[in-house]
This record gives sequence, structure tokens and C-alpha cells, in this order.
Amino acid sequence: MRDLSRLVALADRGRQLASGKSFHSEPGSLRVEAAASGRTTVRVYGYIGGDWFDDGITAASFAKELDGIGDGGIDLHLNSGGGSVFDAIAMHAALLNHPSDVVSYVDSVAASAASFLAMAGDEIVIEKPAKMMIHDASGIVLGNKRDMREMADLLDELDATIAGIYADRTGKPAAHWAAAMERTTWYGSAEAVKAGLADRVANDSKAAAPEDRRSQLIRARARVALRGA
Repeated sequence: MRDLSRLVALADRGRQLASGKSFHSEPGSLRVEAAASGRTTVRVYGYIGGDWFDDGITAASFAKELDGIGDGGIDLHLNSGGGSVFDAIAMHAALLNHPSDVVSYVDSVAASAASFLAMAGDEIVIEKPAKMMIHDASGIVLGNKRDMREMADLLDELDATIAGIYADRTGKPAAHWAAAMERTTWYGSAEAVKAGLADRVANDSKAAAPEDRRSQLIRARARVALRGA
């Protein structure tokens, strides 16, 4: 069995060496606001994870905030270039296991880890000018040739896990998403909907007709019901 704790320690050494502001100049911002309607707005703006500068949005802080939210509905707003795969996986799981329904909103960009965090939404809404991006996982490791090979194996496993998240949400096979990740793929709003990464475009005069919108909500509620079964 692979010693993951050893790999994490090696990756941390690499992060310490690479911790310059050239990577991420803005800290992550997590805001939780209760709405009069009973729904709660959760804004994930910025870097996901705290390993690089200890100023990102960590899975621990995210889960703690979710614990204080009831079942009145969660509106997850995203504007993030991504970050830590492991933090995003934990945040994704926290949303899936929450008793509330979740609507993901891509306000500007949901790239890398933020793109599969969005997949936790029972409905995914993307603003017309917004973008989504998917790609293979990456990492930094210092060590000998065995360490490098172990990290490559771990990245293979992470890529398969992420492709599986897209496949579960969209219904398209994981191999389709693995190929799109390998070539690094950007999606405009209409392209994201066509690919299945989003359900509709917000604030678009050419958006779906009302009956299509009702169908989308019915599918979202069905997913909530199946998740709670």
C-alpha cells in the first residue's frame, strides 16, 4: 500500500519552496449569509485549500460553516481558479451529505478544483460571461525517483477520481472527461451547458423557455430525493 502520509510530507516540502506570491495573489474568501427566504448563500471566492499560504478556503472551515446551516436550501456561488484537490473533494462531499438542496452558481470562473466542487449542486447555473475549466491534477514533490513515480501514480488516481465526479453528475462516461481533462478544456457558458457541466445560463435573454426551466427544477428535486433515499 502506498504511504500517502510520506507523499503528503514530500509535497509540503515542495509547497514551502514554491510559496511565492506569483502563484496566488489573493487570499480565499468564504462568506455565509442567511437569506430571508430561508435559503443560505455560501460564497467561495478565491483559492481552495490552505496549504500554500494558509489563507485559502479550507475544507475544515467550509464544513464548519455548513454544520450551522439548516435544510432551507444552499446557494453556492463560485469565483475560483481552484486549488487543493483534497480540500475540494472534502467540500464536495460535505455538500452532497448535507440535508439541504444545493444550487451551484458559477459567477465568474470555476476552474480546476472549483469546477468539480460545482458538481455538488442539484442544479448548476452559470452566468453568461462566466467560464469553467477542467484539467489533470498536478503536484509538487521533492525526492528520489521512487518518490517521483509514487507521485505520478497518485496523480493518476486523482485524475480518475475527478473524472468520476464529472461522470456521476453528467451521465457521460469517465473516459470522456479524462480525455477533456488531459487536454485542459475551457468552457464558455453555453458550452458548459451543452457538455452537461451546467444546467442553464443565468441572465441570458436567449435562455431556455419557462417549461424547460421547470423540467430542470424537477430533475434537481429528483436528485435530492434520490440522495436522501
